Amino acid sequence: MTTDKTTDFSFHLLGRDGAARTGEVRMPRGVIRTPAFMPVGTAATVKGMYPEQVKALGADVVLGNTYHLMLRPGAERVAQLGGLHRFMNWPHPILTDSGGFQVMSLANLRKLTEDGVTFQSHIDGSKHVLTPERSVEIQNLLGSDIVMQLDECVSLPCEDKVAEKAMHLSLRWAERCRKAFGDPAGRALFGIVQGGAVPGLRVESARELAAMDLKGYAIGGLAVGEPQDVMLAMIETVEPHLPQQKPRYLMGVGTPDDIVEAVRRGVDMFDCVMPTRAGRHGQIFTRFGRMNLKNAKHAEDIRPIDPQSSCPAANTYSRAYLHHLVKAEEMLGKMLLTWVNLAYYQDLMAGLRAAIAGGRLEDFIAETKEGWARGEPA
Repeated sequence: MTTDKTTDFSFHLLGRDGAARTGEVRMPRGVIRTPAFMPVGTAATVKGMYPEQVKALGADVVLGNTYHLMLRPGAERVAQLGGLHRFMNWPHPILTDSGGFQVMSLANLRKLTEDGVTFQSHIDGSKHVLTPERSVEIQNLLGSDIVMQLDECVSLPCEDKVAEKAMHLSLRWAERCRKAFGDPAGRALFGIVQGGAVPGLRVESARELAAMDLKGYAIGGLAVGEPQDVMLAMIETVEPHLPQQKPRYLMGVGTPDDIVEAVRRGVDMFDCVMPTRAGRHGQIFTRFGRMNLKNAKHAEDIRPIDPQSSCPAANTYSRAYLHHLVKAEEMLGKMLLTWVNLAYYQDLMAGLRAAIAGGRLEDFIAETKEGWARGEPA
């Protein structure tokens, strides 16, 4: 891993295997090794984890959420307290989303116009206005390293005309975000490709965003209820139209299988609440596939989750104990299973990076999927 200090944002491809890429996103606060999985720190915390644990697992970057942080504790307050990195004791890169997805999915009584979105907080009903310029301002106040444009994300399936209207609005908002963000050293603005499940709209969105010469590009509006084959088809549609020398981020994805298939198609960055949320509900991801620790069969099983795992939560604690913690709804159970899941996700990303660098990605994917299908030995 490169350790040289840099004063600017850059992306360097280090290897390819088919459409898959491995590389480094370099910026003043550190290097993000790609393909990368970003643990989600919605409200300035990766739920159930200490920041030091998250870093030790191999995470180079975490995600913060503009919508939640603007409502509580407030972006201006975070700025007064020294910025999000100091606030949450994470001195490494942070990507913040724009808040648009949460406004569309969580906020009450929202009103969408050309200017932006007016909405009521889901916490206390207070009224807020989020425009492209305000979204960038909030992310600047937080001090994030990678800033996302404000976009309109529609649920799938939807009518083509709905997807088209949202895509064009998102393009206009991208241009406004670009002007508001400027070109600060060491930081980046990413555009977001929209267009629903309509290939022509996705291509138009990707081409228009590429012409803006942003520092990175995300594929948004997927993992919102559509089948995996639709998501993968949209990635394949978009990929040829995104700049080869810029990082690509698939937002809100996903399961280990989703990630493996997207990496195979040229995606560099991912985020998802799945590993943390699943851990809090007794579900874990392992090299043997998915396991449910609520299941009674674990009640007297003295084996650890996986003796070969590098994660102490997976190689030390018995399944019987973890089952007990889950059934008793003990806080420690949620913490340990979250640890197991984030460790597995980071190990999977490290395996993907090594496989791409070694030109053996297809073998790695086949072995990984065979392990999931076979399950654990008796």
